[in-house]
Order: sequence, then C-alpha cells, then structure tokens
Amino acid sequence: MSPPAAPEPFFVADRAAWRAWLVANENTHDGVWLVMAKKGTTVPTTLTYAEALEEALCSGWIDGQRRSRDDTTFLQRFTPRRARSIWSKRNVETIARLEAEGRLRDRGRAEVARAQEDGRWDRAYAGPATAEVPAELAETLAQEPAAQAAFAALTGSDRFSALFPILTAATDATRARRIDALVARLRECTG
Repeated sequence: MSPPAAPEPFFVADRAAWRAWLVANENTHDGVWLVMAKKGTTVPTTLTYAEALEEALCSGWIDGQRRSRDDTTFLQRFTPRRARSIWSKRNVETIARLEAEGRLRDRGRAEVARAQEDGRWDRAYAGPATAEVPAELAETLAQEPAAQAAFAALTGSDRFSALFPILTAATDATRARRIDALVARLRECTG
C-alpha cells in the first residue's frame, strides 16, 4: 500500500484574500490545506493563524490538522464545520466577539444556530490550559488511590487527552462509561 498523497497546498497572500476566497467558496468547497507562515516570517503570506481561524469561523468553517511543510511554513487544514463537530469554549467566545463586531456571515450564524439547537454549544469544551477535572471523575479517583496517583503523574498534554472524551460526552451515561474506562486504564498503569 502506498503512502497517502501529500495534501495540495493552498496559498493566499493575506487576510483579505482568505476572506474573499471563503465568501466565494464557503458553501461549495470541502476544505483546503492553507499555507501558513511560521512566526517571524511573512513569506509567502501575512495571514496569521488567529486571523485565518477568525475568518473561517465567520464562514462556518473550522481548523483541523496541522502539518509541517518546510523551515518557514506549515499547512493548516480548514473545512466547513460538520453537523456533529464539537465546539471549544475559545471558539464560542470568539464567535460572540465576531458577532458583536458584525463580522459573522450567514453560514457562520447557521452553524452557531445548529449547535445551539442540538446542545453542542452548551457542551463546548475548555482547552488544555483551562480544562478542569469533572466532579464525577474527581469523586471516582478519590475512591481509587492508585488510579488517582497515576492520573496525578500524567503530563499536561496526557491529562488533557485523558479528559477530552469525558469533557465532550453528550450524555451523562456516556460520561459515566468514559470515566469508568479511564479509571480502569489508570488502575492498569499502577498494577
């Protein structure tokens, strides 16, 4: 089996060009691998990641995978938001600001409305720096000292990876199953 083909890079000169492309293509294109300049350079684009994300959110799009490209650029995947995609609290806050500034476009508003209607908006997850251990998990860990010690020993990124499925659970039953599974894995780490 041959390796997957390298993604086709998509270039824009600046924020205005990215916005114009999104306005023209937000409803008809399935995504792009946008070429982004690394910090400290503006070649081949002056578009920053934060600007690219804001414009994408305005169009109902979202960022995805990031891939290395070369010494001065990387590729960032941007796609239309899918029907069941989860929201981060950071993006919820950004959307509120963009709407207040009058920058959110119809497609972006439609994605927000859909997320509000089906509950994804209220279930937005906190990022790695602000994610808190859910009370149910803390209570379960308190009853399992070995699992609690294993959890406390996790690095920040491993901790967030462990919490993410719990934080994004759509139902209490799913959250409980995921907590049980995590505690079982943590117990195995100590055994």
